[in-house]
Amino acid sequence: MTAVVRIRDLEVAYGSVRILEGISLEIRKGEILALVGETGSGKTTLAMALARMLPPGAAVRGYVEVDGWAIYDLPVPVLRSLRGRLIGLVPQDAMAALNPVLPVGAQVAEVFQVHLGLSASEAWARAVEALARVRIPRPEQAARLYPHQLSGGMRQRAVLAMALALNPPVLIADEPTTALDRLTQGEILALVRRLQAESEIAVLWITHDIGVVAALAHRVAVLYAGRLAEVGPCAEILSAPFHPYTEALVRTYYDLINGPRGEPLYAIQGYPPSARDRPSGCPFHPRCPYRQEICQDRFPEILQRGERIVACYFPRGNAR
Repeated sequence: MTAVVRIRDLEVAYGSVRILEGISLEIRKGEILALVGETGSGKTTLAMALARMLPPGAAVRGYVEVDGWAIYDLPVPVLRSLRGRLIGLVPQDAMAALNPVLPVGAQVAEVFQVHLGLSASEAWARAVEALARVRIPRPEQAARLYPHQLSGGMRQRAVLAMALALNPPVLIADEPTTALDRLTQGEILALVRRLQAESEIAVLWITHDIGVVAALAHRVAVLYAGRLAEVGPCAEILSAPFHPYTEALVRTYYDLINGPRGEPLYAIQGYPPSARDRPSGCPFHPRCPYRQEICQDRFPEILQRGERIVACYFPRGNAR
């Protein structure tokens, strides 16, 4: 499949503090790539770097391409005009993403007015269609409601309608179902899978929930302390992880759903390092049960095994 997103040797730093290092990754047309990692691993920073929406003060090195456009080579006015056409963004907190004093229909319609120059009536009609596309019941009525009058799931659908309004080739979803109940979460995941299959959009889905990964993703990228630990097909990574960190993440998930009742759940020992105080060598080595002396000295080279890559001196399973 054609790569819609290409990231090469991406580094993001604030002063002397490096948040991301050496990130090289592709997202292909028609696939959902799940970006997984604990809080503080750099997942949101990677998403914002892809959309060129990092805050002032961020120093970015490397190359980011979206649908043939070198994002960091574009003048800011050009980038602003293209961003909604190239990338749709669904943040975690839908309430914060919506203007509380405007009906949701007006907010979706604004996308069509600003980017396509449609009249108010034309934009409103397109907004109702966009709300219907994400399966909001009675979209003509819902369009006139304010965000606080919608449930959490309906607000998230409205934000999704805005993100997909211009049919961008790439959608970034930053843990959009975390605050939703399981039933609503399942409905949103099913909706995204349907929309993604219909439009062949490339999706970067950010999460820390392996259950969501199992239900949604085609491929998985595992991020730890600002570096990629492992990338590969979802089914293979969940059944036979190569990196010890991935192995630990997967074990926590399966222990949660299949572990013996009454027994303590498995937990990864220790804590992820802060960006200001990362260890030398492999950043996971202080928590890794398989570490050896070399792991403390330098970051391991990337190993490729078919469709999978792993950064580990002592990978698990048939990667060795």
